[in-house]
Amino acid sequence: MIRHDGLELAWLGYATVRLAADGTVVYLDPGRYGVLDGHDPGDGDVVCVTHDHHYDSDGVRAVAADDATLVVFEGVDTHRIDRDVERPADLPQTVRRVDAEADVLVGDAVVRTTAAYNDPDGPHVRPGGEPYHPEGLGCGFQVTLDGTSVYWPGDTDVLDGHDRLDVDVFCPPIGGAFTMDRHAAADLAAALDPELVVPVHYDTFDAIEADAAAFVDDCRSRGVDAVLDEGGDDGTQ
Repeated sequence: MIRHDGLELAWLGYATVRLAADGTVVYLDPGRYGVLDGHDPGDGDVVCVTHDHHYDSDGVRAVAADDATLVVFEGVDTHRIDRDVERPADLPQTVRRVDAEADVLVGDAVVRTTAAYNDPDGPHVRPGGEPYHPEGLGCGFQVTLDGTSVYWPGDTDVLDGHDRLDVDVFCPPIGGAFTMDRHAAADLAAALDPELVVPVHYDTFDAIEADAAAFVDDCRSRGVDAVLDEGGDDGTQ
């Protein structure tokens, strides 16, 4: 777990991040690949889901309190998901659908969204040329708790406008293959100049293996503080 200016941040694996500050708990993209095994359930006040690939109804049930709010990108469609999942509407939580330009207050959390997709002319496309994440499939989330903003851009390439955001804690994907890699993420971190960078979405499976330590060194060489949260040393700031 990492502590920064009253915020607790834990990367639980894959794209799952837990945020807590001033009595409010927010989860980003909870579940899949066993990342919640052994996790104490039911403390989430807000649960945010970026897109189909990260929608896991079992994961939502594991982390969300019954009176939580589930903030789901409008493009999430369970008919497209080739896993056994429940529809968000069938879960006990209140569901709020958001587009890629939302700015909403959910309890004590300010939740903003950004576009998240792969450039069709870039490297993250299928053999037929279709992006792994076409525009409109998902979003990123910038969550502000107790005055500290945390940005998880979702499964995306670096896009126009990302570098103009005002971000305190940046949690980029660094695994490449389907998203920005560690080099592009370090470039964006340098442009954003946040107080802290915590990489996520890497090493869950072979395709997204990354040299996270090299990413941290790259950020620090540019004057941007970065730490890893891999279940080892406490990254208290």
